[in-house]
Amino acid sequence: MIEITDRISLDENDLSWEFVRSSGPGGQNVNKVATAVQLRFDAAHARGLPPDVRTRVMALAGKRLTADGVLIINARRFRTQERNRGDALERLIELIRAAAHPPKRRISTRPTAASKERRIRSKQTRGGIKERRRTVRSDPD
Repeated sequence: MIEITDRISLDENDLSWEFVRSSGPGGQNVNKVATAVQLRFDAAHARGLPPDVRTRVMALAGKRLTADGVLIINARRFRTQERNRGDALERLIELIRAAAHPPKRRISTRPTAASKERRIRSKQTRGGIKERRRTVRSDPD
C-alpha cells in the first residue's frame, strides 16, 4: 500500500509500469537500456480513492487521462530506471494530494463604489477616444 494522506492509500496493484527507451541524457546507454518509465494508474476504477477525490484527480489530469479513465505519467528526466520510477510515483502522489484538498468556495462580493467609479471613468475615456476618431464634417455655407 502506498500512503498518500491519512485517509487515502493506493494499492500497488492499481499501478502498472512500462519501461521504454528514453531520449535525453544517457550517452551511448540511451540506445541500449529502457530507462524511461510510463506509469499507468486506473483513476476511474481505483478502490483507494474516495469519489470526490477521484473526480478532482480526473479533472486535474487533463491530457494525461485516457478515454477509459487511465492516468498516464511519463518520466524520463533521469538516466536510471529507478530514479525515473521514483519520479513518476512522486508526481502521481503530488497530483492525488492536490486533488485531496477540496477547492475553496468563492464568496461573492459586491464591487466597491471606487471600483464602479473607475470603471465608469475608463468607459468614458475610451468613448472619448472613439469619438475623436470620427471624421469632422465641415458645413458648406
